[in-house]
Order: sequence, then structure tokens, then C-alpha cells
Amino acid sequence: MESDESSARFCPPGPDPWSVIVSNSQYETYEVPYAPPYETAYAPTVPYDQAYVYENNENNENYENYENVEPEGGIPRQATAVSGGGRAEARRAARRGKTAADDEQAVPERSAEALRRLVPQALVVAFLAGGTSAFVADDKAVRLSVDGEPRTLHTFADDVGELLADEGVAVGAHDIVAPATGTALASGDEIAVRYGRPVRLTLDGERRKVWTTARTVDGALRQLGVRAEGAHLSASRSRRIGRGGLDLAVRTERTVTIMADGRERTIRTNAATVGEAVAEAGVTLRGQDTTSVDPDSFPRDGMTVTVMRITGSREVREEAIPFEVRRTQDPTLFRGTEVVVQAGRQGARRVTYALRTVNGVRQKPRMIGSEVVREPQNRIVKVGTRQMPSSVAGADGLNWGSLAQCESGGRPGAVDASGTYGGLYQFDTRTWQGLGGSGRPQDASPSEQTFRAKKLYVQRGASPWPHCGRRLHG
Repeated sequence: MESDESSARFCPPGPDPWSVIVSNSQYETYEVPYAPPYETAYAPTVPYDQAYVYENNENNENYENYENVEPEGGIPRQATAVSGGGRAEARRAARRGKTAADDEQAVPERSAEALRRLVPQALVVAFLAGGTSAFVADDKAVRLSVDGEPRTLHTFADDVGELLADEGVAVGAHDIVAPATGTALASGDEIAVRYGRPVRLTLDGERRKVWTTARTVDGALRQLGVRAEGAHLSASRSRRIGRGGLDLAVRTERTVTIMADGRERTIRTNAATVGEAVAEAGVTLRGQDTTSVDPDSFPRDGMTVTVMRITGSREVREEAIPFEVRRTQDPTLFRGTEVVVQAGRQGARRVTYALRTVNGVRQKPRMIGSEVVREPQNRIVKVGTRQMPSSVAGADGLNWGSLAQCESGGRPGAVDASGTYGGLYQFDTRTWQGLGGSGRPQDASPSEQTFRAKKLYVQRGASPWPHCGRRLHG
């Protein structure tokens, strides 16, 4: 009987291939299909999961075996009933009953334990699956073109600015980024970066600094809106523009009208100066010929230029140089009396003039030189400052105004036809100076002339005025 019990407690040396197997993978569990290869006579009469349970604990010790289960060909099966009684049979029956009860109680416990083990594994699988999905969802395949050089790359950036920062693409104020740096990224997007290049442009004589993202001169001209047909360029259109830029001079084609020799010529030109445009029109400038516009200036579109045919000569003329009058005060002369000490004389100079005829019309002469031939002589005049006496004894109370009216018509500067007599009272120069006068009487003041006339009357009476003297008493 002991041998039977020993035989009944036989445990297989390895894991039971027909038990529930938990895979080493944390993503799935599976069962090995059970296909009993024994005859129908040995088919078990109890459910398989209750008859053979392998609990894969740490020690692999929990094997439950039923007596009368005999391995046949390594395959366990439930034994058939054995007739007969005895204590051994009673012990086996009691053991079977106890085992069945334990199995009924162990089945829910094992199911709960299996569930507790499967839940963490399922959570790990879900976490890994979700993380993988998020990883795949954040990865974006985009196409980035930097200054015309495209490349396809994968990125986790959220927007264009973050992508450029990740790729080390620095952009400045004159660079172009399309779409804008704040635009959100999605898989399949195309991003273009064009670097700005400085161009020091001289366009039709006007210099300025501009920026362009074009990489060639031709592209820059199109981008800047410069009409290049027929234009003169300082660099080839195919020349590449580096990041440092370049100097570019452009002279566009313009319409210029040339008026010369009575004819009008309209041309299209990219000349740098008016002189070059005139030459392109087939007009030759000779001698002093010039144009209405500075020949070295830039010809603007729509400009009209007149060619001036010039003939010229020189002329020398002698011109007078006026003298100056210098006055000095003389206390010996009565106030109001002026005496010319030195007469003035004009000087002379030789002046050279340029005479021009423009298109047959004589122009105003232009002085081009001057030479003094004779210096002028200044006129010197003494001016009296002495107080004039108001009266002369024996001559006051006479009608001196009537006498002056008769002699000179009341004019202090009157001179007779012969030039001998002058002034209000028609003094001759000798008599005038004999009375203390200076210079000529007609140059003296009316009060001085009257004073000198009174002195003459005291000396000689009315005889100096034979025709008008009687008016003194009239």
C-alpha cells in the first residue's frame, strides 16, 4: 500500500506541458491546446482543469495528484474504480473526498491569484503600447529647404521656429521663412528658408543699399523690380550673390531727345552721361559747342537736350574810372562856403570782353579781363565852419532880395553867358576874392553872397550894379 501511495505521489520532474502556460512576453498569454492521445477507456471523468493543475510558484512544489492515476506513456489519466474494501480503500476514499473539497475551495483562490498577476502585466502592456503610439504620433517627416538646398528629416518640433533652432538654422531680419516661425508643424510639411543678401545698388546714378533673397544677379533684378532689358550691368546676370552681397551698377534704357542743327533725334540709350547720349545720336560737338544740360550729368528718361553751336570772339574797350570827392573843414571860411582846392579827374582802364553767338544769336558780352591805364584824381573841397555875420553897418535895411532878383533871377548859382560873373549879385571872381571870399561866388552860400554884397555897397555904393542898383531903395 505504501508503494501505491508512493506511486500516487509521483511528481513529474519538469513543468507540465498540458497546464496553463504564462508566456515570458508581457504582451500576451496563451494556452497550449490539449489533445489526449490515449484511448476512450482512459478518458477522465472530471474536468481537466480540476484534475491537473500546475501552479507555477517559486518552488514548483504545489502539485495535486489523485490516487489510482497511473502514468501511461508519460500521460496522466484518471483511474477506474477498484472493487473491494479494507482500510486502504477507506483511506483512499477519505483522501479523495478531502482532495475534492480542497480542489473546490482552491479553484476560486487560484483564479483570483492568476487575475492579480495578470492585471499588472496588462497595465505594463497598455503603457508601452500607449507610449509607442505617442512616440510615433510626435515624430513628423518634413522637408526643409535652406537657401535652395532641400533635405527630408524627422523631427519632434512643435512649430517651424523650434525646428530651425533644432537644426541650427539661424535667421535674421532680412531672411525669409515660409511658413512663419510660429506655424505649427505637421507631417508632410515643407519649410523654406531664404537668406537675405545686401546689394549696394547704383540704379541710374542713384546709390542705395537693398536686400534680396535671390542667389543670382538676374534673380535680384527681378525681385527688386528693375527693368533689365537693354540695361547696362556691371556684373553678369548669371553671377551668384554670396552671403556677403555685392556691388551692382545698373543703367536702364531710357528715352532721350537730342535737338541739334534744327533737327530732332529721339533715341533709346543706357548711356552714363549726356555727352555719351549726344554722341550716340550722331551729333558731334566742336570747338566751344556745348549742351543745354551739363554734358557730364546723367541723362534721365524723357529728357530733352539742346546742342548749342557757339562761335566767339574778344573785344577790348577803354572805360573811365570815376574820381572821388574828399571834403575837409576850414574854420577860416564862413559856414555854408565850400572851396574846391583840387579839381577831380577821371581815370581810365582797358577792359576785355568775350563775345558769343549761340545758334546764330548774339549773347551779352562777358568781361574776362581788366587793366588800369590811368588812375583817377580825387576832388578836394574845403567846407567853411566860421559863423557868418548877420549885418553890415550902413547896408542893412536895403532891399537886397529885389537886387538879387534883378541881377540873377534869385538864383545863387547863376552864371552869365561869358562865365565872368556869377552868384546872386553877379560878382566877378576878382571882386569876390577882394571882399574876402574864396573860390567862385556862385559856389558860396546865399547868406555869404549877401554879406559880401553889403560890404561892396559900403565901399562903392550902388555903382557895381548900374542897371539894378536903384532897386535897393525901391
